[in-house]
Amino acid sequence: MSALLEVDGLEVDYGTARALDGADLRVAAGEAVGVVGESGSGKSTLGAAIGRLLPRQAVVAAGTVRVAGEPVLDLPPTALRRLRGQRLGFVFQDPIASLDPTMRVGAQLRLVLRAHGRKIDADVAFHLGRVKLDDPRVAAAYPHQLSGGMAQRVAIALAMAASPELLVADEPTASLDSQVREEVLNVVFALARQAGTSIVWLSHDLPAVARRCDRVAVMYAGRVVETGPAADVLGDPVHPYTAALARSAPAVAVPGVRLEPVPGRPPVLTGPSPGCAFAPRCPFAEDRCATERPEPIRVGAKDVLCHRAAELEVIA
Repeated sequence: MSALLEVDGLEVDYGTARALDGADLRVAAGEAVGVVGESGSGKSTLGAAIGRLLPRQAVVAAGTVRVAGEPVLDLPPTALRRLRGQRLGFVFQDPIASLDPTMRVGAQLRLVLRAHGRKIDADVAFHLGRVKLDDPRVAAAYPHQLSGGMAQRVAIALAMAASPELLVADEPTASLDSQVREEVLNVVFALARQAGTSIVWLSHDLPAVARRCDRVAVMYAGRVVETGPAADVLGDPVHPYTAALARSAPAVAVPGVRLEPVPGRPPVLTGPSPGCAFAPRCPFAEDRCATERPEPIRVGAKDVLCHRAAELEVIA
């Protein structure tokens, strides 16, 4: 399948801190890809860069982002607005903050529909109904009058109203309880399947990503260190960081057995990592890991950013 999203060698700095250190990612049309990693791994920065939504203080030091062949980081404002409106959708962590607090829900949805030449009045009810908000009072409400789960459903309705080719969902259920979380995710993935929309889902929830996504990209210190089919990456990891991350997931804990946290702390980069950024925490590190940046090695259906990937596949 041809790639709808292509991220190559992306480097992003916030002042003296480096958030992305050569990130690469591919997403095919109609594919759901989960991006996982510890806090600070660069997931949110990568998600924001896909739509050129980085904050003002962010500096793109190198790399490219292409959506359907269009160079996102180089587009003039008019072309960028067109790309966001026709090809991209976004669902963020805080649903209340992502909605306009001064406008009723129905008015916000009408703006989106009008921008895409859709029927207005009939479609407001239709799009809210698609996200299981059938109560007509929702359209007349302001965002602060909704629960977190309802507000997130509204945000999903806004994002999917134009049937985008690519939806970027940045921890869309982080603030919701477990039951509402599952309901919201069901809505997101069902609408995406119906529309043929690709998904980039940034998440900490490894078991949920394994269940719902076609592929997984594991991020560490601003790079994708392992990527491939979800079942292979999370069920049979090769990179030492992926393996440690999988062991630390609460959902896989055996009752009465303590979780195994990833040893050490994530690095705070101030520039390009001279070698493998995981080396100080890695039980398999050797001398060259501190000075030579690893390149992807193909291991079965996975790409692994590790000098010893071929050996570790046997150990795993």
